Amino acid sequence: MATVKILDKTFETSIPEAEIKRRVKAVAEQISRDMEGKNPLLLAVLNGAFIFAADLMREVTIPCEISFVKLASYQGTTSTGKVKEVIGINESLAGRAVIIVEDIIESGLTMKRMVESIGTRGPESVSVCTLLLKPGRLQTDLRVDYAAFSIPDDFVLGYGLDYDQQGRQLRDIYTLKTE
Repeated sequence: MATVKILDKTFETSIPEAEIKRRVKAVAEQISRDMEGKNPLLLAVLNGAFIFAADLMREVTIPCEISFVKLASYQGTTSTGKVKEVIGINESLAGRAVIIVEDIIESGLTMKRMVESIGTRGPESVSVCTLLLKPGRLQTDLRVDYAAFSIPDDFVLGYGLDYDQQGRQLRDIYTLKTE
């Protein structure tokens, strides 16, 4: 297994790029089927989901649009538990099919807050799409419509996910190596 050193930590490959691409394509195909006849708005959560959102959008075969929102709840390798909306939504969501595109869902608290917030703007529907889901960490009842991967409760980086803003550019997903 390949390893990389990011700052003071060592990570090993857990999901190779080819597998990521295969699953992103499968999720996009499902979205294309489910949203046929609609023009969904992909609402990507920055910074982590930008690579996933771009690759996902390129694989979606129906008309769609994209916008971005930025939420902050992480510091280092752990969630602070406090969510602060940094960049808001400028588009009207009234009557729209909205798909929130996230890099990783752990506790689900951040996503639940976001779904509730978007719901106040009159969308036709709100769906949740994530690259990575940690089902063992969920602390709330959250419907995740599309999940490319379910993973254990490990710290991961690469493919948009970071460790103190480093490692986002890696093409594979890496797991923190236990020392």
